[in-house]
Amino acid sequence: MKNLVWLAITGAYLVCFCSHALAQSATSARTIGPEKGALIIVGGGAMAPELWSRFIELAGGPSNANIVIIPTAGEDSAASKAPRETERLQSLGVKTITVLHTRDPKVANQESFVSPLKKATGIWFVGGRHWRLADSYLNTLAHKEFNALLERGGVIGGTSAGATIQGSFMVRGDTKGNSIMIGDHTQGLDFIHNVTIDQHVLRRNRQFDMIDVIKSHPDLLGLGIDEGTAIVVQKNTFDVIGASYVAVYTADQINNNTKYPSGQNSTGGPFYFLGKGQKFDLQTRTVINQPAARSNEPAK
Repeated sequence: MKNLVWLAITGAYLVCFCSHALAQSATSARTIGPEKGALIIVGGGAMAPELWSRFIELAGGPSNANIVIIPTAGEDSAASKAPRETERLQSLGVKTITVLHTRDPKVANQESFVSPLKKATGIWFVGGRHWRLADSYLNTLAHKEFNALLERGGVIGGTSAGATIQGSFMVRGDTKGNSIMIGDHTQGLDFIHNVTIDQHVLRRNRQFDMIDVIKSHPDLLGLGIDEGTAIVVQKNTFDVIGASYVAVYTADQINNNTKYPSGQNSTGGPFYFLGKGQKFDLQTRTVINQPAARSNEPAK
C-alpha cells in the first residue's frame, strides 16, 4: 500500500514537473515579434522614401498592397479627414487604400467595421496620442483582426504614437500629457511582446527618459527610436533603417553597469545606440552585427 501511495505521489510530481518544463519550453520558444508577418516601427518625423518602400514591399508591392490607414491617434479634426499618408501612398503607386476610424470600442467590435481589415495586407497607424488607439481598439474585434493580418503574413506599421502602441507596455500614455512616462494608459496592442517603445528620442532630447521605466519594469526591453528612423521586426529580430539611431535599454545595462557591446555607439549613459543596417536579437537581447564603418575609417 505504501508503495502504491509513493508511486502515486511520484507520478503526480513527474506530471507537474513535466508540465512546468513544457510551459517553460513554450515560453522560451515564443517569438517576441510576429511569427509570420512584420512590423515597421517609426520614431516620428519626416519619413524618407526608404521607409515607405519597405512598408509597401512587405504589404505585397504597389500593385497588390491593400492598405488600411488608421488615424485614430490624431485629434478629432485630423481624424475626420483624409490623412496625408493616403496621398503619400498613392504617389508611390498604391491603389487600394481604406481609412478606418472610430473612437467607440463598441463600433470596433462590429463585423461591418472590421470588414476592410480582413482583406488588408498592411495597416498604418498615424501619429498623435496612443492612448486614443488603446481606448478605441484594445481587446476588440478590430484588435483581433490586426493580429489576424500578421498571422497571414501582412505588415503593420506606424509612426510616433503609432510606434508606441505596437509594444506591450506604453510609455507616455497618460491622458494628462506625454511628458509622463508611466501614466493612466500603459497597455499596448502587444504586437511585439515584453517591449516598450519611445519615439522622437534624440530630436526631443528624450534619450534618458526610459531609464527609470526599465528600473521599475526590469523585465522589459526598452527601445527609443529617433525621427526618420525605424525598426523592421520579424520573429525574434529587427533591423534598423533610416537616417538616425535606435537606443537600446535593458535592466542589465542599467542596474549592473554592463559594458557596452563591442563596437556600439556609446553615449556614456546606461544604454547604447544601433544605426542603419544593424540587427538585433530580441530574444537574447544582443546585437547581431557590428555597425558599418564610416567613410573615414577602415572596415573591421
